[in-house]
Amino acid sequence: MNLSFLKDLGIEKTNPGAFDGRWRKTGGDALEVRTPIDGSVVATVRLANASDYAAVSKAAHAAFLRWRELPAPQRGEYVRRIGEAFRAKKDALGKLVTLEAGKILQEGLGEAQECIDIADFAVGLSRQLYGLTIASERHRHAMRELWHPLGTVGIITAFNFPIAVWAWNSMLALVCGDACLWKPSLKTPLCAIAMTKIAADVLGKEWAPLVGLAIGPDLTVGSAMLDDPALPLVSATGSTRMGRIVGPRVAQRFGRTLLELGGNNAITVLADADLDLATRAIVFGAVGTAGQRCTSTRRVLVHKKVQKQLVERLVAAYGQCKIGDPLDKKTLVGPLVDEAAANGFEHAVASAEAQGGKIVCGGKRARVGKNLAGGAYVQPTIVTCKGMIDIAREETFAPILYVMPIESIDDAIAINNDVPQGLSSAVFTGSVRAAEQFVSAIGSDCGIANVNIGTSGAEIGGAFGGEKETGGGRESGSDSWKAYMRRQTCTINWGTELPLAQGIEFGS
Repeated sequence: MNLSFLKDLGIEKTNPGAFDGRWRKTGGDALEVRTPIDGSVVATVRLANASDYAAVSKAAHAAFLRWRELPAPQRGEYVRRIGEAFRAKKDALGKLVTLEAGKILQEGLGEAQECIDIADFAVGLSRQLYGLTIASERHRHAMRELWHPLGTVGIITAFNFPIAVWAWNSMLALVCGDACLWKPSLKTPLCAIAMTKIAADVLGKEWAPLVGLAIGPDLTVGSAMLDDPALPLVSATGSTRMGRIVGPRVAQRFGRTLLELGGNNAITVLADADLDLATRAIVFGAVGTAGQRCTSTRRVLVHKKVQKQLVERLVAAYGQCKIGDPLDKKTLVGPLVDEAAANGFEHAVASAEAQGGKIVCGGKRARVGKNLAGGAYVQPTIVTCKGMIDIAREETFAPILYVMPIESIDDAIAINNDVPQGLSSAVFTGSVRAAEQFVSAIGSDCGIANVNIGTSGAEIGGAFGGEKETGGGRESGSDSWKAYMRRQTCTINWGTELPLAQGIEFGS
């Protein structure tokens, strides 16, 4: 495996796991970084401990106190240059994502492009942090709403999007006047080191502490972050189980959380759907990233009139998906992130069969060459069910697709919503009525509802996030920037009298 691109990103054989404006000689254990491609060790990271975390937090806060005074368009100029640096390193970053997360190279490059895109978006936003003017009921009074920088934003990211989610948060946070403190997944620490180095080089010595990094265990670095009063906001991406810990713990100190948690996403295919279009969307949604996206398609709710046709098309398409080395341009299905994920895949398949599901495609470990024997490769799997089964209510991070029949759009919406999660959803139909019903208040209860496109592959211009056990957070586009700022309502009396609101008379 050619790893020469690591040098271009500043990755060494042994790397420190904390950055507070300079790379610290961290005091934690050494972590061997293994690639899911073949299980080999590609580098070592010396983890941060609680003392390292404290130093990173202190430096980030000190930088914030100065950064917040810089005009937002000037902050945007720094972010513009960071985006240009991402663009210059796109190919190397894409390969690094593939190396650490196991997603195919096209998806790795796509993730690097997301970082570039959100930087571009944030630059424009730096001149659009708009407040409101509000009509006052009092004579010669003016009211306005201002938005101010919040502080240091804690960012917790998962392995499956090891650079994009940090960029979604950090690029917006920086233009909003905040500092950042990143705790990445221990499965993808090299991506965090590379991104931090790129951003810090652009920010220079004065502002580099704004992109703090602490790579460490949940019980030390994670706990310190959740309890840190210097972090008014913690943005966490991961499992619902993790969210149940993060949310209440940060709330105990009256901190804010932005949670992006599990998904269990369904595509509805009605009788009048374009089956070619639906097939392509389902395959990408279910097979892309080996089913390890929070927006991966987990369920297909198909009208019984076209179920047989659709399943036949899906099985044929699955048969053409090459499984193997994700750095190979012909590969469409890379490995799961580790052996634990493969065990979860096998458990889910066995559970589906025990609950009455029928395996019509896949269901087993995939055969790959000896050079990939250390990786956890599985076959993309299709399970047909007569209706919702218990295992289909759970999010299994693997390429398993449950297909079940429906009789109407009302039937589909009920099943779509009948899971604890509420992230992404889609309907394929030629009917304007059905499409509008699906995205209406009586339709999908998910944060994302699409028509004639799949559940996966959101653009950065729209707010990303979901409802119910998905956590309710929103990142990336639209007005998500408001999560990274504090709102202030100001009333200014420019007259010589002191009238009270609601016409209250108080004394003489």
